[in-house]
Amino acid sequence: MTGGVMEDAPVVLERDGAVAVLTLNRPDRRNALDAGLKRALRRRLEEAASDDAVRAVLLTGAGSAFCAGQDLAEHAAALRADAGHAFDTVEEDYAPIIRLLATMGKPVVAAVNGTCAGAGLALALACDLRILAEEAVLATAFTAIGLTCDSGLSSTLARAVGEARAKELVLLGEPFGAQQAVAWGISGRVVPRAEVGTAGRELAARLAAGPTAAYAESKRLIAQSWDQDLGTVLAAEARAQARLGRTGDHAGAVEAFLAKRKPAFEGN
Repeated sequence: MTGGVMEDAPVVLERDGAVAVLTLNRPDRRNALDAGLKRALRRRLEEAASDDAVRAVLLTGAGSAFCAGQDLAEHAAALRADAGHAFDTVEEDYAPIIRLLATMGKPVVAAVNGTCAGAGLALALACDLRILAEEAVLATAFTAIGLTCDSGLSSTLARAVGEARAKELVLLGEPFGAQQAVAWGISGRVVPRAEVGTAGRELAARLAAGPTAAYAESKRLIAQSWDQDLGTVLAAEARAQARLGRTGDHAGAVEAFLAKRKPAFEGN
């Protein structure tokens, strides 16, 4: 994984210390997801997930939008060419991307700098933490074109805002703002648009300096707990704690606590 920035790439990669910054880079199309961008995003996420030097990921968009969702011009062409295969991208592209964001063994932050709709909203919700520009406008968007949710949105949105509000947002499709998103549970922080990139980098850097293995176990436990009974959850927690108890980060943090000094996590 290189540390360079490729300004003409559909997804720009930048290394900022232990943070991999991924920028969706079709600003003239509000970072709408065409085939090239989806393939590039999946590759970059795979690289970040497998690179031990990366301890956190920041996902954002170039220009005034985070991501407007599927590129509908490309989708319309696919429908005209072969309607039977126009939706293959849901399983072939979107599903792997969402799995990578949600299950990567390191934290992922979304810096939502503007418009965030459809599959773009699903991308943001698949990340672990979100910072929203106060000017950001969010929407589910799917039913407006006669479709239902994909990219995991039926699950991630309901978990974030509750089933009743998720149905309202999906069925009515009305856009909502950043402050509403925070009030409903989608995000914990709203900043001016000019500050969203810096705030996202600061949060990602904080996570990159933390106990990476503990973050990975925490992500896994929370994701699994939704459909498990209490006994299963308790057993899974016990196994995770036993694994973490053998890490250098845990041993070092305990010694640091006893010595009344700040722990230095190495990510192992």
